[in-house]
Amino acid sequence: MQVPLIDLVRHHEPLFAELETAASRVIRSGRYIFGQEVEKFEQKLAEYLGVKHAIGVGNGTDALRLALEALKIGPGDEVITTPFTFVATAEVIALAGAKPVFVDVEDETLNIDPNKIEAAVTERTKAIMPVHLYGQAADMDAIMEISEKHGLAVIEDTAQGIGASWKDKKLGTIGTIGTLSFFPTKNLSALGDGGAVMTNDDELAHILRTLRVHGAEGKYYHVRLGFNSRLDAIQAAFLNVKIDHIDEWNEKRRSIAKRYNEGLSDVVRTPVERPENYHIFHQYTIRTDRRDELREYLKENGIATAIHYPRPLHLQPAFAYLGYKEGDFPVAERAAKEVLSLPVFPEMRDDEIDYVIQTIRRFFGK
Repeated sequence: MQVPLIDLVRHHEPLFAELETAASRVIRSGRYIFGQEVEKFEQKLAEYLGVKHAIGVGNGTDALRLALEALKIGPGDEVITTPFTFVATAEVIALAGAKPVFVDVEDETLNIDPNKIEAAVTERTKAIMPVHLYGQAADMDAIMEISEKHGLAVIEDTAQGIGASWKDKKLGTIGTIGTLSFFPTKNLSALGDGGAVMTNDDELAHILRTLRVHGAEGKYYHVRLGFNSRLDAIQAAFLNVKIDHIDEWNEKRRSIAKRYNEGLSDVVRTPVERPENYHIFHQYTIRTDRRDELREYLKENGIATAIHYPRPLHLQPAFAYLGYKEGDFPVAERAAKEVLSLPVFPEMRDDEIDYVIQTIRRFFGK
């Protein structure tokens, strides 16, 4: 049996007719940038998340970059974040001219450890950028408490967390600004690139809306320097179809995770869902000190896997200039040697789930 990490054809098959109708509607409208589809999606997304403003942008990386720009974070500033994440999180900080300041992660969730944040705050710190890794919230109560104490902005990198919550608050709506990615493998995905920025602050929303169109408040009237980062109308049309299914898809992922937990917890370290969290399992990631052997065995048996992430950001050559070294963040470094993401997508069949469980158990002689 072959089990893919994710199957986008299978995912979209039940929606083919609706997606084709949506694409045809946009093509026939002649309006491919902004327009009704984008406005409709922004409204639906804001209502779903329970936030005042949701602003469509080109992708999740742009969403982070625009958030930093809106908060006027640049040269001489510092932003505290996690070293155990996709490169974009820290990349945008560096590209803004600011300094990424890493702190280690919690062993249980692999999210940024709030107990280590305050020691990293300096007079140059302007923001904290937590990542809700794999679809589970970072400790937002502790992070917001630190931010309020020190007058810092909080930018939630919610690229992996659409629909997840912290104490019944949707992720991406708790901090100063939240960001989303609609990359094709995300729980709510476009058929191409897409992203969004969320805020409850009217002034920041206005700035963000101008930043995505070269800083313009009207045609050929530019009040600031900005970017070209717009959510395409055709992607918004696809997302308008798909957003109505996100809770159903997240629940299916949770049910798959429950079966994995039940079948694997005695042979590998399975994910822990904190009681205050609603985890949407963008990734189902196990841990074992035999990771590389297990991955090869699963590959030989037709099961796709991925490593999120094999090298922490502080050990990436691109961030060597920051001066970090091996041993600085031991929890993140250990996790990078142990984590393995298993297939998890809403359309997984029971026989595929059982096969993954049985194959892993067989590897461990169970």
